Amino acid sequence: MASKKLYRSVTDRKIAGVCGGLGEFFTVDPTLIRLTWVVVSVLTGVFPGIAVYIVAVVLVPRQP
Repeated sequence: MASKKLYRSVTDRKIAGVCGGLGEFFTVDPTLIRLTWVVVSVLTGVFPGIAVYIVAVVLVPRQP
């Protein structure tokens, strides 16, 4: 069995495809991931959530 790889989604994207890619990787609705990301970002002071998203955009490759 081939291992799954995490990619930024090219089809299910709102900004850069990070949440869409996480949704595909974990087989979860990307909307739930987006909502969770927003709530956690607001509760932690917004900047950490934005910083982690930018790091994910840089580190997670686009879907081939």
